[in-house]
Amino acid sequence: MLRQVYLDHAATTYTDPKVTKKMSPFLTKEFGNPSALYALGRRSLMAISGARKEVAQILACSPAEVVFTGGGTESDNLGILGVARANKKFGNHIITSKIEHHAVIFACGQLEKEGFEVTYLEVDEFGLVSPQEALAAIKPETILVTIMYANNEIGTIEPIAEIGKALKKYNEEKRKEGKRVFFHTDACQAAGSLDLDVNRLHVDLLTLNGSKIYGPKGVGVLFKKKDVSIQPLVFGGGQEFGLRSGTENVAGIVGLSEALKLSQADKDLENKRLISLRDYLWQGLNKKISRLKLNGHPEKRLPNNLNFSILDIEGEAMLLYLDEMGVQAATGSACDSESLEPSHVLLALGMPYEMAHGSLRLTLGHCNTKAHMDYVLKIMPGIVEKLRELSPVHMSLKKGEDRPHPEYKKHK
Repeated sequence: MLRQVYLDHAATTYTDPKVTKKMSPFLTKEFGNPSALYALGRRSLMAISGARKEVAQILACSPAEVVFTGGGTESDNLGILGVARANKKFGNHIITSKIEHHAVIFACGQLEKEGFEVTYLEVDEFGLVSPQEALAAIKPETILVTIMYANNEIGTIEPIAEIGKALKKYNEEKRKEGKRVFFHTDACQAAGSLDLDVNRLHVDLLTLNGSKIYGPKGVGVLFKKKDVSIQPLVFGGGQEFGLRSGTENVAGIVGLSEALKLSQADKDLENKRLISLRDYLWQGLNKKISRLKLNGHPEKRLPNNLNFSILDIEGEAMLLYLDEMGVQAATGSACDSESLEPSHVLLALGMPYEMAHGSLRLTLGHCNTKAHMDYVLKIMPGIVEKLRELSPVHMSLKKGEDRPHPEYKKHK
């Protein structure tokens, strides 16, 4: 039998058995509708209330500021579209970055169709957003800044607290004029390994989901400060403070809060373990395979993320060969897996089209061991050698020395 090595934890994680155990009663015996007045429904409502308090404790906010949703994408959409539409009378300008998750990029695109103006900030070669450039992009019409906490593809950790602190100071100076710029961050990838205290981050809105932290799929969180005006996207019974109507996913909510609690409690030890495994793998790959380029910041990156380009190969072909050998990996965001276009994140770093096409993302998790890393180091050099023999491209790590095949289709 082939060894199975799962290295795509940025796409999704398995559900922790402790989380499943916590969810189980609400999938069977405790199935009551939380809106019902009888005891079965009241117990479901109490379970949601308890989960809300647990999430609020981790975020250092009020339970009334925790809104449960159907996932990270919905939370991003609710935060961005909801705030923009509710505050349009104050302005129509949004600021984001070019490397955001598509849940943010496409939400901003929708706002552009509605007459909003969106500024897409450039990033440096490591994928970092400049706090100074973010502040400089503010106009009198600006109502929202949305910058992700940690990038889902390259793992770069953004200076969210620094940006938030600068925006807080800006808002204090503009308070007399009745102006305010809200700050949202997508923290889905950061939830398992970084600090989530919204006061230290100086954010008004923050997005989380369950499927990245060994919790259930189809459930998310939007932290929203009490004084942030927002319009709902879903209408109906008025659940979740009127911001997310529909019968609540009680089991999912309970599972998310348990997963978040477990991940935050274990994050320091797990971060140390994952960094050790990640660095061991990267050092080994560099010894065995020539012409590799690390993508993302070498230090300010998520502990489990290893994204790199292998010159002169197609990343999709690499994935298929790895899968044949029992290794599950990715080239970029799982949301883009059906597209053959290179990652918008890598292109935003200024990477050549051909190099971006040869990217590989390996994201480690709880189940990974040193034996898994050794297995990857054993099989990958041979796969790379085979693919390079077939490649029509020859690139160099030095600028100006790239020699793509004349017939290789260029990105436009």
